Amino acid sequence: MPPKIARLAGRGAFGASAGLAALYLLIACVARPTRTGGIDTTLAAVTWIALAGVFAALIVVHVVIGRQLLVLSRGDNLRHPL
Repeated sequence: MPPKIARLAGRGAFGASAGLAALYLLIACVARPTRTGGIDTTLAAVTWIALAGVFAALIVVHVVIGRQLLVLSRGDNLRHPL
């Protein structure tokens, strides 16, 4: 992979992880309990915990892949970037 493409993809992976964090915060704000109706407190907590695990796993994977791509873009002849 050319270094420019690897650098761009690595930065894109970090940007995607920031976007995933923002999406989780948006969902957490939408799924909060209100007085006039909607989701109750117990279901809101279950939703936040369940989605936190999924989003945390996706963010970790994006960060790991982004770091590998940035190491690859430096041109080091490493067999395994980790």
